[in-house]
Amino acid sequence: HTLRGHQNSVHCAVFSPDGERVITASQDKEAKIWSVQSGECLHTLKGHADALRSATFSPEGKLVLTASDDHTAKVWCGETGECLRTLTG
Repeated sequence: HTLRGHQNSVHCAVFSPDGERVITASQDKEAKIWSVQSGECLHTLKGHADALRSATFSPEGKLVLTASDDHTAKVWCGETGECLRTLTG
């Protein structure tokens, strides 16, 4: 599948530990979680004020971490796309 949906360059793409999902991090200030099987965007993670540089799943795949040029990192629920915490400083 070609994963289409970002409005700018994608800086990072990482498989979930189980290989069922991919997370992408983009210059467009968003991360997206995709189904590998269908190519469907499952969640769009919005909340950063600047470009995302990286994103990754936790070892068990339940959490996602994004890092941005806005000098923050955010912890998200990998199942719902909800932002759980913003890390600053």
